[in-house]
Amino acid sequence: MKKIFSFLLFLLPFMLFAAPSDGPKQKKVANDTVVPQTFEYVVRNGKPLLLDLYRPANPRPDSACVVYIFGGGFAVGARNEEGVRSYCQLLAKHGFTAIAIDYRLHLKEVDYDSVNLFNMQAVFRDAINFAAADASDAVAFICRHSAEWGIAKNRIIMSGCSAGAITALQLDYCRCNSLPPTYSLPSGWQPAAIVAFAGGIFSEEGRPSYSKKPAPTFFLHGDIDKIVNYKKFPPILREGLYGAKKLHSVFEKENYPHWFFRFEGIGHEVAMYHIVMYDEFEAFVNKTLKGRSMHYDAEIHDDNLRPTKWSKMNVFDLYKGGN
Repeated sequence: MKKIFSFLLFLLPFMLFAAPSDGPKQKKVANDTVVPQTFEYVVRNGKPLLLDLYRPANPRPDSACVVYIFGGGFAVGARNEEGVRSYCQLLAKHGFTAIAIDYRLHLKEVDYDSVNLFNMQAVFRDAINFAAADASDAVAFICRHSAEWGIAKNRIIMSGCSAGAITALQLDYCRCNSLPPTYSLPSGWQPAAIVAFAGGIFSEEGRPSYSKKPAPTFFLHGDIDKIVNYKKFPPILREGLYGAKKLHSVFEKENYPHWFFRFEGIGHEVAMYHIVMYDEFEAFVNKTLKGRSMHYDAEIHDDNLRPTKWSKMNVFDLYKGGN
């Protein structure tokens, strides 16, 4: 038990929990209007991974699709939990084909007896790469069924919150650098856009760099987030998780199209802003799909988006059940 506690205490700074239900007031979403269809897209270690397809009654003329990846620290969460369903219903109401996916929750399955001080970073790296590989398999499955489902393969937007945001960003990072987690992607495929609510990229080589141009990316992050660190964690090592602040500097230097929304004085609550920031999301997607190359850096001050206890908390507080 002592070893498990020590491991968790070390690992928690990397674990990316979804924000709580006591965050900002969400937009009201109508009762379910779309009954999702569920498909098995791959089997991992004998366990099927599923996706839920929400087909809109009135599809957008551009046949755009949003693949949404839930958060939960690579340990908890589900594609069909209430918040995910509400968001997919909202997307379908606005004409997007919405798809929510499973992925392996590696940190839920970790054999703690096999973990030590020398391989802890590798355990977290594996959790991210497993999720990115599963998301890649989901994309391949979606592309195979794109004509049947009325989806344009070149208009698939990858989006997620917290661990899901990391998965979406990691997928594009691995795609651009021809790394193994994305070997199952269709040849030549790239996301139309990435939308990351409180996400980051795990890099073993220092500040992330791209061999190919990344997809236009929308970063949304709280500048005092200590769960998915706004800058980088751990700060003194080359290897680690690079947050939106560091990734923004990479995109700026290389002139990659992106929007960067910084929420001053807000923490990990931003992970759950996918509904309250829907209008900004849709504006970004609409302009991106029209081929506009944009660079937008905004510091957000909104009295309706106020910090909660989560802005004061770090992962140690979460583990201890602090208030």
